Amino acid sequence: MIKLPGITNPPSPKEELEKKILAAEREYKQGLTSLRDLIAPSAFVVSPNQADVSGKLTRSFFVISYPRFISVNWLSPLISLDQQMDMAMFIYPIDTEDIMKKLRNKVGQLQSTMAMNQERGQVRDPMLETAYQDVEALRDRLQQGTERYFRFSIYFTVYADSQKELDEISATMESILGSKLIIAKPAVLQMEQGFNSTLPLGNDELAIASNMNTEPLSTTFPFVSSELTSNDGILYGINRHNNSLILFDRFQMENANSVCFAKSGAGKSYAVKLEILRSLMLGTDVIVIDPENEYKHLSDAVGGSFLNISLNSNSRVNPFDLPRGIEGETNEDILRDAVINLLGLMNLMLGKLNPTEEAIMDRALWETYAKRDITPGSAFENAETPIMQDLVDVLGGMVGGESLAQRLTKYTEGTFSGIFNQPTNINLDNQFVVFSVRDLEDALRPIAIYVILNYLWNTVRSQLKKRILVIDEAWWMMQHDDSAKFLFGIAKRSRKYYLGVTTITQDVSDFLQSPYGKPIVTNSSIQLLFKQSPAAIDLIAETFFLTEGEKYLLLESDIGEGIFFAGLKHVAIKIIASYMEDQIITTDPKRALEIEQAKKEIQTERAAS
Repeated sequence: MIKLPGITNPPSPKEELEKKILAAEREYKQGLTSLRDLIAPSAFVVSPNQADVSGKLTRSFFVISYPRFISVNWLSPLISLDQQMDMAMFIYPIDTEDIMKKLRNKVGQLQSTMAMNQERGQVRDPMLETAYQDVEALRDRLQQGTERYFRFSIYFTVYADSQKELDEISATMESILGSKLIIAKPAVLQMEQGFNSTLPLGNDELAIASNMNTEPLSTTFPFVSSELTSNDGILYGINRHNNSLILFDRFQMENANSVCFAKSGAGKSYAVKLEILRSLMLGTDVIVIDPENEYKHLSDAVGGSFLNISLNSNSRVNPFDLPRGIEGETNEDILRDAVINLLGLMNLMLGKLNPTEEAIMDRALWETYAKRDITPGSAFENAETPIMQDLVDVLGGMVGGESLAQRLTKYTEGTFSGIFNQPTNINLDNQFVVFSVRDLEDALRPIAIYVILNYLWNTVRSQLKKRILVIDEAWWMMQHDDSAKFLFGIAKRSRKYYLGVTTITQDVSDFLQSPYGKPIVTNSSIQLLFKQSPAAIDLIAETFFLTEGEKYLLLESDIGEGIFFAGLKHVAIKIIASYMEDQIITTDPKRALEIEQAKKEIQTERAAS
């Protein structure tokens, strides 16, 4: 076909057919459902200050200003916020040569301005001098290649079901950023562009950026949500920040010690019992010193040994027992440790000894062991250990020891006779052992706990095994310097013997004001804080370096809610147990009474049948 100038030739039949086919294909494709149709909202209404996406209200924000110094993980509070939110970051590298030229010009401007101000006799401007120092430092790092320069944009889109909720979330987000001197503004009249910019499409339709070098840009790393999850260990609870599981193995820390502080009824014993139950499942031995018979039901449920230490009980622990020697330890070392521990016990039993009395008691203790042929030079592995009456007899025959012997007779012949004056008749072969001291008089309780701890420590040192020692209501120990010092010594040395010491107390003031209270806390890799009383919260906040928000969290927490510390990390925790676990470990008196009544009914029915 010949085309003439200025004349349009009619299309050929073939071209007309191709056009009709293309038009038909377009119409057909328009009728097909595509992926975009499936994921697109059914409606999108844009307002100046928000957008409505299929009935869900949204509001987009951009960050416009940052402080001179910005802290690491400043995004963590936003990411951990329990709200639906989309966040987008855009990072645009800038050529170092271009930025060096601009910084050189900026340095010239700043120098000129400072020189002019000096010539006019004006007072120096710290803002100008700071800017000059910052620019020069940045030029040095850029020239050395240790830093690069970028344009950085960050946008947020929050979602809500109502206008009130949207305003509250927006205010919270602006407040969190404002507390860090970061200014965020809503994308007024650009809500559609803001919404599109936070979609996973990589489109920066707002184009609002700030200049940043590598160091401050690294603080925007978004994957900072607080988590305490490992491949091993037991389930402690639920992370209230993001509903993840707190799975942890305390024996993987630098030490396996833990402390648990809470007011009465806040759930501390419940949490520790749950940890005990789950630790037993993994083969860990557990020993408990129980001041209120709270662990008897748990002991019965798992087939443990429940030992009642009281004046009327048959269970006895001899404070003069000696541990089996370990590798590298001589008989003299064993005896010296035993005498030192017994001196601490005498200070509890007789009141604080003066230097003269302590010297007499020290000599008497060595002679008491020697009376049974237990000396540094003898092989006393199979020797019979002395009892308290032997010490009384030795003191009675020493010059100046008559008074001490007289004061000790109440533990051998008087009101408290028998409990510390007989050979040990218990063993720790069971995986779960509970020492109950509820039926002891208040005056005897710290003494009995001291003796039990000494016996347990000797057992732990003699056989290396994975164990947890739980000391409930530890403030009893902290009331006396000797017992507090002994508890601190165990906590400090337990790591060498594969032992984790759990210290529980509700009297926070007595515990932390002891000179050994804070060292015990610092020697515990795990700390568990539950609801606190207003009287103790300031001391808790000072000890654990809590923020104001964390203080209010502890004051307003429900039962079983608090803060879980593991090393340098800490998260808000909620303790959750299964139905069967809850039936075993419950500490609610009403629930415990119902369980006991149910047991009696079952026993009655069995007896009748």
